[in-house]
Amino acid sequence: MDGADSGSFTHSVTRIATVSIALGIAVMIVSFSILHGFREQIQNKIFSFGAHLQLSRYDTNNSLEVAPISEPELRRQLARYPQVTSVQPFARKTAIIKTTDEVLGVVLKGVSEKHDLSSMRQNMVAGKFISFTDTAASNDIVISRKIADKLRLQVGSPALFYFIQQPPRIRKFRVAGIYQTGLDEFDEVYVLGDLRQIQELNAWPDSLVGGLEVRLRDFSRLDHTFDQFYEQLPYEVRIEKITDQYAQLFDWLQLLNRNVIIFLILIIFVATFNMVATIFIMILERTKMIGILKAVGATDNQIRSMFFFRGLSITVKGLVIGNFIALGFCALQYYFRIIPLDPENYYMDRVPVAWDPLVMVLLNVATLGASVLSVLVPTYMIARIKPMVAIRFD
Repeated sequence: MDGADSGSFTHSVTRIATVSIALGIAVMIVSFSILHGFREQIQNKIFSFGAHLQLSRYDTNNSLEVAPISEPELRRQLARYPQVTSVQPFARKTAIIKTTDEVLGVVLKGVSEKHDLSSMRQNMVAGKFISFTDTAASNDIVISRKIADKLRLQVGSPALFYFIQQPPRIRKFRVAGIYQTGLDEFDEVYVLGDLRQIQELNAWPDSLVGGLEVRLRDFSRLDHTFDQFYEQLPYEVRIEKITDQYAQLFDWLQLLNRNVIIFLILIIFVATFNMVATIFIMILERTKMIGILKAVGATDNQIRSMFFFRGLSITVKGLVIGNFIALGFCALQYYFRIIPLDPENYYMDRVPVAWDPLVMVLLNVATLGASVLSVLVPTYMIARIKPMVAIRFD
């Protein structure tokens, strides 16, 4: 049938069907890769400031400064859960930063050398993270780009922190690094410092911390692990999910997922509709050939299989071309960052790409399955073609 297609109207239609499937699968793969990359980048930014679960002492006080909890005791209780991959202590304390010209209220979040730097490294835009020492609390701090711009601070600049307590305390810190997440929930509020500074300010021993941030092996089992912790950990331990702390961000990501899925369903529908139209045109253009084949003894199933495998070959060809285009584009963006973004609006400086082979395979299988089913529909019209009428068909 390929030889007959060349030079016929069907040849142009099959090309359009191939291009339609190629563009459809390419757009779907690129869309899912960008969506997955965007979601992964945003989640990593959130996790860098809160991990998956946050454990602290239950307190009716809703302020950011909470009652201390014993780190060694809580660590022993968490050691029996295999789903826990890392535990890092933290504490928070409100402060006022004063410079020559500006005054700004912030939250100093104290972290230790156990803090996961892999998630924070992607946020660093200047300088380096806190340098921890064994002898004394570090005076290094990491501030956001927004705070640095407001206070006209840069890497190496000194900063005076005023802590409202009894008696009031003043600490002089040095800006060791500057981070930028693009998320106002963090950039406008948090300054990272040494946990021991807050312990000294609050007169806590080394064993007391503000809470523990827990990272899990599988984020998809967050709700299950939360329920397990809630039932088994002591009643005085307060447990918070990261999805509840920043519900607006996670609801927004979930809304993006729904919009993309609807968009992809429409693309598959258009591609399969084009395939149905292509097979219909092929059948109509070869009505006389179908009549002759039936006259010499060919069965409906034999003739139907010819058109089915022709449609299948068009689909497979389109999938191969589409995958090549999509993977090529994703590779260019991943390695060379050819499409930049405005961090003020999109929370990152480039279009993110994440490789998910399982999703790519499922998209190809779904497109192939939908196309195969769409090819079967018009082929049943062959059974209604009568040999005598078809041979005289012009």
